[in-house]
Amino acid sequence: MSRPLSPGSLVLIGVNHKTAPIEVRERIAISREDLLEATRALAALPGVTECMIVSTCNRVELLATVDSPETDVTAFLQNHFGLDPALLAPHIYLHRDQQAVRHLFRVAASLDSMVVGEPQILGQVKDAFATARAAGTVSGQLEHLLQSAFAAAKRVRTETAIGSNSVSIASVAVELARKIFGSLNGRTVFLVGAGKMSELAARHLVQQGAGAILVTNRTQERARQLAEPFNGRVIPFEQLYEAATEADIVISSTGAPHPIFRREHGHAFMHRRRNRPMFFIDIAVPRDVDPAMNSLEGIFVYDIDDLQAVAASHMAERSAQAGDAETLIAAEVDRFRQRQRTVNVAPAIVTLQRQAEEIRQSELRRIQARLGPLSADQLAAVEALTRGLVNKFLHPPMQALKQAARENDSARLEALCDTWSLPASAEAEAQTSPTPAETNQETSAPEKPARVNETSAVGGK
Repeated sequence: MSRPLSPGSLVLIGVNHKTAPIEVRERIAISREDLLEATRALAALPGVTECMIVSTCNRVELLATVDSPETDVTAFLQNHFGLDPALLAPHIYLHRDQQAVRHLFRVAASLDSMVVGEPQILGQVKDAFATARAAGTVSGQLEHLLQSAFAAAKRVRTETAIGSNSVSIASVAVELARKIFGSLNGRTVFLVGAGKMSELAARHLVQQGAGAILVTNRTQERARQLAEPFNGRVIPFEQLYEAATEADIVISSTGAPHPIFRREHGHAFMHRRRNRPMFFIDIAVPRDVDPAMNSLEGIFVYDIDDLQAVAASHMAERSAQAGDAETLIAAEVDRFRQRQRTVNVAPAIVTLQRQAEEIRQSELRRIQARLGPLSADQLAAVEALTRGLVNKFLHPPMQALKQAARENDSARLEALCDTWSLPASAEAEAQTSPTPAETNQETSAPEKPARVNETSAVGGK
């Protein structure tokens, strides 16, 4: 008997802070401005039916439904950025179907973040989903999946203590600034770019006594909006380097494709400042500050990996809360799987209902001549009677189909469909564990140590 194609298989590939250093991640980072175009380019890949892209400072992940096992989503990153496959291959992880669902749920709940429990990632996944919607690249399957992921993340935030006493990048920046300068009273902070994390870091620094706030951005209006809450001074972007000389702490997050602060700028800053120290907090991916600046006496550079490694070192006390959250996510993944199985059997149920309705209508037409003219009330009574009988007869087989789907009993489901001459939706989730070719490098790869030691970077170079 001919069977219709099952819903598209789910594929998730990515690179994150566990599998790749920032030197690799910045090569494939997709800016907010380019995300819509990149999402549409992924959707144009043959075999991709739905897709979205999550690109943050910690990860770039492609989530797609595909209708062919030959669809090579992995090649998209290599081709889109013109990279040698050998560069990315050691760092890419691949998940399919239920493993992809579990990974997405963990990402949205901040269980896969370097700083477990940080709140920004959920908003970033929602932004990626909104971009995919705007691009027209998501419909029923990913819509259902993402809404379930958001609901699971909300449960984790509200039913566990995973987000309490948050150790954030902003708080780490304050801690390191104190080690460099001692007191923060009167220190000048320069915000380069208008990222949310930059704003949070500046807010923490001001709360700890920092003085003047300077703000620059390529968009003058955005710089003005960011400066206003701090009574800050807006600097034209063309005066970036002159203004940087005034700053003790520079927080940079521009989204520029190449470093905007290089070693020669560092030499000039130290000369104009008479060797007074400067602290660069580089939150951008790709990086805004050339790592070579860190070798200059008096200049201290921390990129996003350095900051997050320090933050993660303070997170041991969250292990119990993380365990509770993992248990909750496992239950949510199972709930999603059961709901999805019921959704997958929907074509068979619709066909069963249609067949029964066709029989009902045929019998009404056959008997109409024998009944003679009927009043409106009599017609309504006949309609109600026959519909009620059909619904009662349909209830047992419909419940049996749903039960077989929930229990993933494919043999029983096929037997039921054969009995009633119905289409059966083949479940694509038989592979609940990755094959050897899909080994999850994400979990097996060793943690990358902080490239700048917290004490040695501050105490001396």
